[in-house]
Amino acid sequence: MKLFQVLAGLLIGVVAGGCAIQAPAPPEPEAVPALVRVKPGHVPVFFDDMAFDGLANAIDQSLVYLKRLPPEREFAFGPDRYSAPHMIRSLAVFKDFLDNRPTAQELTSFLRDRYIVYRSSGSDGSGRVLFTGYYEPFLQGSLKRTEIYRYPVYGMPQDLVQIDLSLFNPKYNGERITARIENRQVLPYFDRADISFENRLQDKAEILAWVDSRVDLFFLQIQGSGRIFLENGGTLNVHYRASNGHPYRSIGRLLIEEGQIDPSRMSMQKIRQYLQEHPEEMRRILTHNPSYIFFQIVEEGPTGALGVELTPGRSIAIDHRLFPDAALAFAESKKPLIDGSGGIAAWTDLHRFVLSQDTGGAIRGPGRADLFWGNGRYAELAAGHMQHPGRLFFFVLSEEYLSLKSISR
Repeated sequence: MKLFQVLAGLLIGVVAGGCAIQAPAPPEPEAVPALVRVKPGHVPVFFDDMAFDGLANAIDQSLVYLKRLPPEREFAFGPDRYSAPHMIRSLAVFKDFLDNRPTAQELTSFLRDRYIVYRSSGSDGSGRVLFTGYYEPFLQGSLKRTEIYRYPVYGMPQDLVQIDLSLFNPKYNGERITARIENRQVLPYFDRADISFENRLQDKAEILAWVDSRVDLFFLQIQGSGRIFLENGGTLNVHYRASNGHPYRSIGRLLIEEGQIDPSRMSMQKIRQYLQEHPEEMRRILTHNPSYIFFQIVEEGPTGALGVELTPGRSIAIDHRLFPDAALAFAESKKPLIDGSGGIAAWTDLHRFVLSQDTGGAIRGPGRADLFWGNGRYAELAAGHMQHPGRLFFFVLSEEYLSLKSISR
C-alpha cells in the first residue's frame, strides 16, 4: 500500500475523532492588528545608522524572492492587502531614491509623501517590540567520525513526513504536523533526547558532518545556519532543512527560572559558560528544548526562510503569519559598543532600514523581531546579548502614488 494511502486511512480517523493527534493551534486572533497605519503627522524621522551600507543588496535579495511569485500573490499589512507587483514597485522606488544619498529630512519627507507607513502593534498594543539577534556560527568539523569529532550534523531523516492536515479537513487549512510512520501508526517524530542521547536516527538520516562540540551543535540549530570548517581544509555551508515538529523551549528561560543565571546577565555566552562549568547537567538542560533541526548543504550562505541570502545588519526574522515577507521595514532598538578588550562597553541607539527575510521558531507574535548580525566576534557578541525593546515600522507605496505614476506614463 502506498504511503499516502496509509496516511489517508490513518488521518481521516484522527481528524474525525479529534483525540489521537492534536493539530497545532492557529495564531490567536489579535484584538489589535499586527500592523497599524501611522497617520502622516505622526510619522517619525527616519535615518540610517549604517549610512545605507548593505541596504541595496538586501533590497535586491527581497526582489529576487518577490519576482519568483505569481502576480496575484498578496501580502498582508494588518487589514490591508498588496500584490507582489506592488511590493516589487515599492522596493524598486525606494532603492532608486537611495542613489541620491538623502539626508534624514529628505528621506522622511520622501516616505511621508509616497508611502503608507505601518507600525507594529507590539506585544501589548503599545508598539513595544523586543529585539533579539542571531548570527552565522563557525564550527570545527570532519567528514568522518573521530574521537574529537563525534557529534553528527544530520540531514533530513528518511522517515520524517510532513502532513498537510487541510487535505483531510478544510478547517485545518494552513496546519501541518511533522510525524513518522511506525507499525501503521502516525507518531510524533523523535525529540531531542531521542536523537542526541539515544541515537534514534541511526541509519535513518544522512550525516553531513561531525563536529567537536555538542553545545556548538545546539547553538547551530538555534541560529538555523552556519559554516563548518573541516579538518581537511574544506568548508561546508549548512542551512535549515526541516525540524522534528516539536515546540521550541528556551533553555535560557529555564536557567533563569531555576535561579542559575540572573535575568539581567542572561546571554548566549552565559549559557555556554554554565554548561561548560556543569557538564553533568548537559543532558537535562539541552533536552529541555525538544525541538531539533535538520540541515542541508548550500553553496551560498547564510540564507533565510525566503531562500535568499541574508545581509548582515539588514535582514530580520519575524513572525511571517503576521508580518509581510520581503518587505521594507525600519528598526529602532539598541546596538553594542565594544571596548578595547573585545567586551561590550555600552549600548547605543540603533536606527536602520531592514528587510523581513527570515522567520524562527522562537519569533512569535507582533512583539518580536530577530536581527541578523552576520559572523565574527562582534556578530556573536551582539547576537548573544541583544534583548532590547524598540519599535518596528513597515512601508509600502501608496496606491495614490502608483496611480499618479501610471497616469504620467
